[in-house]
Amino acid sequence: MSLIISLCKMTKDDKVKFIIKNLEYLYPKVDIPLDHKDPYTFLIAVLLSAQSTDKGVNKITPILFKKADNPYDMVKLSVAEIKNIIRPVGLSPMKAKGIRGLSKILIEEYNGIVPCDIKALESMPAVGHKTASVVISQIFHIPAFPVDTHIHRTLYRWGLSSGKNVKQTEKDAKRLFSKSLWNKLHLQIIYYAREYSPARGWNIDKDIITLAIGKKSVLKKNNIN
Repeated sequence: MSLIISLCKMTKDDKVKFIIKNLEYLYPKVDIPLDHKDPYTFLIAVLLSAQSTDKGVNKITPILFKKADNPYDMVKLSVAEIKNIIRPVGLSPMKAKGIRGLSKILIEEYNGIVPCDIKALESMPAVGHKTASVVISQIFHIPAFPVDTHIHRTLYRWGLSSGKNVKQTEKDAKRLFSKSLWNKLHLQIIYYAREYSPARGWNIDKDIITLAIGKKSVLKKNNIN
């Protein structure tokens, strides 16, 4: 991996600039990792991705969407039928109930159209803050900074957040990074975290950003002076 490395002592602002520059170098273009064709199918895919992998979700959604790729067809399926299809991604009882429930709400309250409002999305079954944030940022291009476990872990390792909880991490990220960068940057960090700074099998020697700017306690724990 070739990164733009600085060995100078950095302020927090310097760290932020360093991160942005290197992530843009590594990932100048970031594609949405979940397969979809419109706001509804994306909302369902994001909901399914909770505690699952994008790869696993992308195997299941073609099967589900062949039967129902819009709320009107989805409500024709029973919760049990949806659950049987999505079982491999995990948490299928809750997700199946949520998918059918939100589809019913979309029909009754929004004419079958996914609203581009984070509060409206958060009020729907099985749609949490992170899911709603992903939808409005990636589909409707409204600035948001969805924080998943990858971003939560990585910002802690970089010394940019306390690691207390994802809510605090999101608050810190929004304070540190320019609003115009949020939608792309959150995906860039996820891509970097998966490739170079995973929770398991982490080889810090390959995680050049953490080596350069990482939290002192993280570096010390990994015998980096």
